[in-house]
Amino acid sequence: MKTRLLNLWESVSTSFWFIPTLMVSAAIVLSLVMVNLDQRDVIQPEDVFGVLYQGGSEGSRYILSTIAGSMITIAGVVFSITIVALTLASSQYGPHLLRNFIKDKGNQVVLGTFIATFIYCLFTLRAVRDNDGVQFVPELSVTVALGLAVVNVGVLIYFIHHVSVSLGADTVIARVHGDLLAYLSKFFPEHDSEKETVSDERPPGNVEGNTQVPDMHSYPCRFRLAAPCDGYVQAVDYGGIMEIATSEDLLVNCTTRPGKLVVTGGSLAEVYCRQLPTGDVRAALIRTHIIGSVRTPEQDAEFSFNQLVEIALRALSPGINDPNTAMACIDWLGAALCFLCGRRLHASIVYDDDDVPRLIRHPHTFGGLLEMAFNQIRQNCRGNVSVTIRLLEALTQIAIHARTDEQKKCVMRQTTMVWQGIAGLELNDNDLRDIRIRYDKALKHVAIH
Repeated sequence: MKTRLLNLWESVSTSFWFIPTLMVSAAIVLSLVMVNLDQRDVIQPEDVFGVLYQGGSEGSRYILSTIAGSMITIAGVVFSITIVALTLASSQYGPHLLRNFIKDKGNQVVLGTFIATFIYCLFTLRAVRDNDGVQFVPELSVTVALGLAVVNVGVLIYFIHHVSVSLGADTVIARVHGDLLAYLSKFFPEHDSEKETVSDERPPGNVEGNTQVPDMHSYPCRFRLAAPCDGYVQAVDYGGIMEIATSEDLLVNCTTRPGKLVVTGGSLAEVYCRQLPTGDVRAALIRTHIIGSVRTPEQDAEFSFNQLVEIALRALSPGINDPNTAMACIDWLGAALCFLCGRRLHASIVYDDDDVPRLIRHPHTFGGLLEMAFNQIRQNCRGNVSVTIRLLEALTQIAIHARTDEQKKCVMRQTTMVWQGIAGLELNDNDLRDIRIRYDKALKHVAIH
């Protein structure tokens, strides 16, 4: 249940309408409170040295109507600019980057501010009365509306600046890298000591996961957990699986992981048991898997890596030909992998309190994430000397931060493939020498002692 709620919260909090909805709700409450204070005459005009609006009902209606009309017009302009920005981002950086622009809190707050001011003026306007000689002018409420109008001018200036800056390649890449580090910090815990290399699930599993396979033959029965629909696995409640497996004496082998596509009837997991469980148990196991139409970064460590890779590949395409952006992506990918060297990766086998294996999963490995980050860039930069050099420099930095021999082997393999990629190319002798210098430096740091 916790995993499902976290998945729902991730979906809601990153939607474009969430913050504006909260701000509109707050504007309605603010209007009701201000009108109520005006009706109670809690604050008199003379108490604030004439700062409060002191005009008649016609003047207050005109001011509120003008502010409301202006705000909804500006909100439409802001929305149009946002759509244009999304279109540019999609064409320049790739459609998968749209999520980062949509969840941008600055854009959401700006749109919410204008709409909230519009709603506030409407709700305040309904309180202005001038019937049968009885006049009520919510002076405090109108004054607050004037103050909001002034604030909105500053918000509009901020929005223009924010959109201009947020579309810059360096800004986009840095934000994606920030999201990537945040998710990696959540996925993988930090080492408790400089020499610690074991997983926190169960020793003696190493950082690549415990490779000991439980005895499947001790379970006489087996069944396959089928996917109920097509889609991407967005999250898996491993804690819920452990509870069910422990209580029902099961061994669950998760054949997929978050970020992978499953089809209707496809395998989510293989379940080994003493006797076939009831349909309720099978349904509960299926509910531990959240399947949706798009990938989400909640438990998918590859998601943000793929975003940086996509930016780099578009920059390397002949239509754009922007190697500087590609090199910036390589720098940030290298920084993320250096960060990952100091984190503990999940073990493949999870045991219960009685030391009985209950869950087999296929976690991310350092080598797998390294290849996913650099393989496509390496394959598409063949012949580009500057990008090749930057790849080798990034691999050198990763080798320096590598903690284990396994990590160094992965870096050495990728370094060798980069060097092999330039074989047969007609390169300038000076360019070839520069590449060779970086290659030798990388090999020096990946040497296993």
